[in-house]
Amino acid sequence: MLIDSVFPSKYLKAADLQGKSTILTIALIAMETIGSDRRAVTYFQEIEKGLVLNKTNANTIKEIAGSAETGDWIGTKVVLYPTRVDFQGKRVDSIRVDRVSDQDRGLGGAGHRRGGDADEGTH
Repeated sequence: MLIDSVFPSKYLKAADLQGKSTILTIALIAMETIGSDRRAVTYFQEIEKGLVLNKTNANTIKEIAGSAETGDWIGTKVVLYPTRVDFQGKRVDSIRVDRVSDQDRGLGGAGHRRGGDADEGTH
């Protein structure tokens, strides 16, 4: 039994991507209370779990969508991929966002592995 199945989350974790990148379409950005913080969460047409946005991923989506207005992000296709980042002095699994490339399209949206580790403080 996987311990994550005992404590399911409504938010995406790097392990949910099973080591692969995937193309998703933004459906909704909502402000939600997570712990004691209010955070932006991006939901996608293809899956139920949302991605809690950090500054890095929010800025990447802003660049891909060409707008700082989150309402303009709806319908934008992005790639989510797992990687490792430095966070509070430790290496942790993380999800990053990227624009959809021709290589991603050729793989039908799943299976492409993006490069390596990032050295950024938010995960």
